[in-house]
Amino acid sequence: MDITRLFDFPYYQLEKFNLSDALVTKKNGEWVATSTQEYINKANAISRGLLRLGVKKNDKIAIISLNNRTEWNICDIGILQIAAQNVPIYPTISEEDYAYVLNHSESIYCFVSCTEVRDKVMAIKDQVPSLKEVYSFDELSDCKNWSEILDLGADDSNQDEVETLKNSVSTKDLATLIYTSGTTGRPKGVMLSHENIVSNSLASAHRLPIPKDNVKALSFLPVCHIYERMLMYLYQYKGVSIYFAESIETISDNLKEVKPIVMTAVPRLLEKVYDKIIAKGADLSGIKKALFFWAVEIGLKYEPYGENGWWYEKKLGLARKIIFSKWKEGLGGNLKLIASGSAALQPRLARIFNAAEMGIMEGYGLTETSPVISVNDMRDGGFRIGTVGKLLPGVEVKIAEDGEILVKGPNVMMGYYKDQAKTDEVIKNGYFHTGDIGHIDADGFLKITDRKKEMFKTSGGKYVAPQLLENRFKQSRFIEQLMVIGEGEKMPAALIQPNFEFLADWAAKKGIKETTPEALIANERVQARFQQEVNEANESFAKWEKVKVFRLTKDAWTVEGGHLTPTMKLKRKIIKEIYKDLYNDIYGH
Repeated sequence: MDITRLFDFPYYQLEKFNLSDALVTKKNGEWVATSTQEYINKANAISRGLLRLGVKKNDKIAIISLNNRTEWNICDIGILQIAAQNVPIYPTISEEDYAYVLNHSESIYCFVSCTEVRDKVMAIKDQVPSLKEVYSFDELSDCKNWSEILDLGADDSNQDEVETLKNSVSTKDLATLIYTSGTTGRPKGVMLSHENIVSNSLASAHRLPIPKDNVKALSFLPVCHIYERMLMYLYQYKGVSIYFAESIETISDNLKEVKPIVMTAVPRLLEKVYDKIIAKGADLSGIKKALFFWAVEIGLKYEPYGENGWWYEKKLGLARKIIFSKWKEGLGGNLKLIASGSAALQPRLARIFNAAEMGIMEGYGLTETSPVISVNDMRDGGFRIGTVGKLLPGVEVKIAEDGEILVKGPNVMMGYYKDQAKTDEVIKNGYFHTGDIGHIDADGFLKITDRKKEMFKTSGGKYVAPQLLENRFKQSRFIEQLMVIGEGEKMPAALIQPNFEFLADWAAKKGIKETTPEALIANERVQARFQQEVNEANESFAKWEKVKVFRLTKDAWTVEGGHLTPTMKLKRKIIKEIYKDLYNDIYGH
């Protein structure tokens, strides 16, 4: 069968694979499997129940879940196949943003995972006139349960209506609204059609070398993001059993229990795994410690396709046997493929994980592109460290005069919901303007070099808007200039140029003898005072935005020194280069 709409995926899986464990969620300490047939049966029951609740074509239904779980996927298909739209909402946003998204999308029903999410929705329910009812996946005493809709749909006498609506859905129709987490202004509702996501899933499937039989995936990245959600459809297409991790905290245990072959990750998680492994190695002693760090040194020099020569490959084989095999065992033992996205991957992680035969393949994309634009593939020379791989088939990229990456293809969004002006800002002449700067090398590999806009993502995939932080920090009289850094790193940090005039006065009053800038910034009491200023400014920001570490610079930032433009704007790349030693000191490079 041809797949043209998202709800075609489970039917395709039934025809080709008919899994006994299509979706698997842990409940009360036990892994509970749902077969492909049961998945479809329950999705149809949800469709019938929603129709009996009065849901019409193009109605919006929100799903907010703290963790990935079987119920999410069943509801997703149940909503889509009656020509309604699924509005996934990120669970940890503020109540105010809940109200905004529910109102803006005019959602009429809302599925929630648990008490925590239910409480947030109920706190703003009276501000959302369109919202008729809330149903929870967990059994809660003070909330209707999703099983009530399944029960309502148990009678299949209106299945003909479901089939009629399914047949009315075209591949070009709107499937979902995904609200991007805006750190400035309100979230934007990205309109993705069935074709957008189907085309991306099928094209991405050709790039993931997933074995044929009995393959398990562990899913833990938020399914409300298009990255993990697209992979869900891809897994269904490839006959992969999807196991849902209980939480980010239990990943280590879940990996050992499930022993997956494939999973997705963000660089921050891979950094944490790597840091834990290195910490364990540092605790060893004698010959064991020496062997461990010998293997790490080899791993960090890894190049694909035997480029380092036979002698290196011989040493790598030995390192794999005695050290890296234990790393693999710690991650379940079967992990062969890790699709990394959402932020830039440090090349050292790509090297060492691939050396350890856990193939991290980095890709690139945005919510607006459903999401994948390009991705690495170990086969046929399609892997190059430091790049985001080659373009997906059917996706076209043009590099603008200023270096911006422009994208055209069946994966590019329909536009922003109820916002033609913002849509017109980013889609011009059929090309989506990504806001990223990059180039395609002679072999067709795409490399991202910069952000056109200054907003960046940490390696955990969280957006940070540096100007917002900088403007707040500069309210301190101690701070003359400040640049927030952290693109692709585990946390935001800052380079700070003190207001030396003010600092000298303060130091004199406090009886601090040092007077030169170099001596002042080295003084422990000065450092402590700046820490106090940073702590106070950090209060205004979310956890992931807070500046965790800072370094003071001994010289003033000037136009003449190349730090600033004539209009006093920060020359970010130049400042980072001038203070690269401080930068490397912060992040341990």
